Formats: sequence, C-alpha cells, structure tokens
Amino acid sequence: MARSQDTFTKREREKQRVKKQEDKREKMKERKANGKSKSLDDMMAYLDENGNLTNKPPDPRKVKIFRQEDMQISVPKSEDRLPDLPRNGTVSFFNTQKGFGFIIDAETRERIFVHVNDLSAPIQENDKVTFLIQNGPKGLLATDVTHVK
Repeated sequence: MARSQDTFTKREREKQRVKKQEDKREKMKERKANGKSKSLDDMMAYLDENGNLTNKPPDPRKVKIFRQEDMQISVPKSEDRLPDLPRNGTVSFFNTQKGFGFIIDAETRERIFVHVNDLSAPIQENDKVTFLIQNGPKGLLATDVTHVK
C-alpha cells in the first residue's frame, strides 16, 4: 500500500480550514435567524453642545444658530491705521555688539524692538528717544529712532 502524501501539518491545516468555514456558516445562520441587524438609529452618533459624541440627539432648545456672515475662515485683515505720529519712549535695553534693543513706549508701556539700522544716532540704555512704529514679521518695530536731549 502506498503512503498518503499528506503530512501531519497539512492534515491539521485542512482540519482548521474546514472548521473555520463551518464556524462562519453557523454565525451566518445565527444572524439570519435572530434578525438583529442594527437599525439606522442605533448606528447614528451625535455631537452634544460641548462637542462630545453621544448616542442621543441634541436638545433642540440648546442648539446655537450661527450666521454665515459672522464666520471668518481666514486671517482677519489688519485694520487701516492712522498715519504714524512720532512717539516718545525710553530705551530699556540695547546691546551695541549685537545691534538691537528694546524701547518702552511712554503712552502704551509696550516693549518695541529696535535695530541698529533704524537709528539716526547711537543710543544707550535709559535714553529718551522719539520713533515711529511699523509692523514687523514678529511684532512691532521702532524706526527713525532719534535721541532726545
């Protein structure tokens, strides 16, 4: 008699494959018999007023209405400013080696960056100065800085 060509592992794999198919058929029959398919309402997810997912629809009394005109999708445009008038301030810090410093505006008490290229004369800390303000890439810049005696 001839020996079977199947090895032990081949037979085991075949048994597992057949068992898996039978389990799959049984599950399918069970689903058909029970008829418990989820309805659309069971599958729906809602957002509550705080932005959390829930399975209950939101309360119509808590719904907020937003007008399309009030929504801004892009960066808001900068408002047109009046022409800059010379401002007064005090130099709070200036590094002559690196060529930059900060001026404190006398009116608004804001720290404004100043670069050595925008100076008309050399300045030091605690000097009184007049200057114009411009918007720079990282904030306000002082330009046309002049020393006041």
